[in-house]
Amino acid sequence: MTDLWNDLLGCLDLTPCGPDAYEGRSQQLEYRRLFGGQLLAQCARAAQLAAPHKGLKSLHTQFLREGHTDEPVRFQTEVAQQGRTFAAVRLTARQEHGVIAVANASLHAWEEGPDRQTTGPVPALPGPERVVELGLLPWESRAADDLDTPKAEGPEYELWTRIPEAPPLLSPALLAYATDLTPIGTALRPVEGLTQADAGRAFTSAVTSHTVWFHRPFTTGGWLLLRQHSPLAAHGRCFGRGDVLAPDGALLASYAQEALLRFTV
Repeated sequence: MTDLWNDLLGCLDLTPCGPDAYEGRSQQLEYRRLFGGQLLAQCARAAQLAAPHKGLKSLHTQFLREGHTDEPVRFQTEVAQQGRTFAAVRLTARQEHGVIAVANASLHAWEEGPDRQTTGPVPALPGPERVVELGLLPWESRAADDLDTPKAEGPEYELWTRIPEAPPLLSPALLAYATDLTPIGTALRPVEGLTQADAGRAFTSAVTSHTVWFHRPFTTGGWLLLRQHSPLAAHGRCFGRGDVLAPDGALLASYAQEALLRFTV
């Protein structure tokens, strides 16, 4: 098994490969297709490279076709707007078989100003006996409740995760990566007798779009709470949204995801 953490960091080391274009290798994962979190993270880095000196404030990505893990991804960027405080970047992610994703990123030079938020209290961090093994997350995670449960549960899930300390410029990319993994599982919690282990047999799933909004600058190295809720699963799709909170309650980011969720039994 590859060292997943260093493998992920290596994928975020994008190299110029032409005018306004960057290339990143794919993760060496034991996974059936290119993980969408990798594309989210690499799109975040490509946007930062295209519009430096500003912080990423939002990233909306649409996944168009399955990516291959055995080849790199090329990101073509277009700076649609570049001002003193704001910038907008369009991105196209390609592999040999065609475009696999498109994204729109918005960046902002962080400013001081009034500060208000309305969020519920942050619970205590679960103890080490509540470690969660999520194979695609190469760092420690914990949760008070199980994501996969054979009995019907509410479509809510709270995951504590601790991304290792990394250069601050990588923080948005690494957080975007983390938000991609559990919304579909959250949508499945109310379905009795079904878990993510039934993927490919009882249901087919694939993320179709994912958006992350970054509200505050932050660094990795400490615990973060991903609090998510899936209000809808209908018409062959599911929808989920979440907040990322620091232990002191500061709202760092929010995210939303739509995915294919087609039941076969």
